[in-house]
Amino acid sequence: MRNKKLNCKTIIPVGKDYFNYGFGQDHPFNSKRYEYAYQKLQNRNIHNRDNVTLIESKPVNLDILKLFHTENHINFVKAMSEKGSGYLDKGDTPATQGIFTSSITVVGGVISTIDKIWKGEANHGMCFAGGLHHANSNMSSGFCVFNDASVGIKYLLDILKVNRILYIDIDAHHGDGVFYPYESNPDVWILDIHQDGKTLFPGTGHNWETGKQDAEGTKLNISLDPNSGDNELKKNINVISDFSRKAKPEIILLQAGGDGLEKDPLTNLNYSLEGHLNICTIIHGLAHELCGGKLVVLGGGGYHVDQTTDAWVNIADMLSKNNK
Repeated sequence: MRNKKLNCKTIIPVGKDYFNYGFGQDHPFNSKRYEYAYQKLQNRNIHNRDNVTLIESKPVNLDILKLFHTENHINFVKAMSEKGSGYLDKGDTPATQGIFTSSITVVGGVISTIDKIWKGEANHGMCFAGGLHHANSNMSSGFCVFNDASVGIKYLLDILKVNRILYIDIDAHHGDGVFYPYESNPDVWILDIHQDGKTLFPGTGHNWETGKQDAEGTKLNISLDPNSGDNELKKNINVISDFSRKAKPEIILLQAGGDGLEKDPLTNLNYSLEGHLNICTIIHGLAHELCGGKLVVLGGGGYHVDQTTDAWVNIADMLSKNNK
């Protein structure tokens, strides 16, 4: 698959249930982000480009969800979603009515995108609603009900038999629900650049954590001090590039959270839109250099709705202009 010529398309999952993921309009994580992103995508006419394909996201098969999540957790979320009250974790992630359906549809969109890219039907994917990187196998966490990235990685490993995966996370929060489940897996390389866990949820992602056992050296945390911005990103470009080349991936997953942008109400980083897009553009270039362009971008966090959706649509624009 690595050397197969691709069709130079960008896949973008859409759909009512897919874009309905969130916890109410008064919650920091609400579905406005996806509505605005889709509107901006249309306003810039990106969705009509010949090399852009919109796909209707469908709920993931529960057998695929169980590749990462326990049956007890799945059943718990389903029951709480029907109840429509309470919390799915210790108090951050509300059990809103219908959250089960929207959550499994988010995972479904990511799995469909991975499938199409691996089969050569496209080389890039932009999953606005993906990137729910805090959920553990047996518990929701940090506004994340199910972990589409970790399910996607298991799907690549167990079903598609991919040998080397690179997961890069530029969300302001450390992607603990991806990093630790694969900490001892040498086939999954992880680079996570985030605000220092001493100053931000979930309090993890130490620089000395580089992988365990046979996976030593396949993981890299880059923790940034509060108020870090574009200059700190630029200082790490060579580190990111060198690590990616060492990983020799067959596919790259990029969690491109927008909560590192300046003015985000929940974090303390100061990336500009240009700086955020620049790092994503570099990773896009690495995907073409290292694995035939196979790149799945996941939207992740971001709580300044206008900035975050601008960042996401900028990425979609870049991917669909730069297919090679």
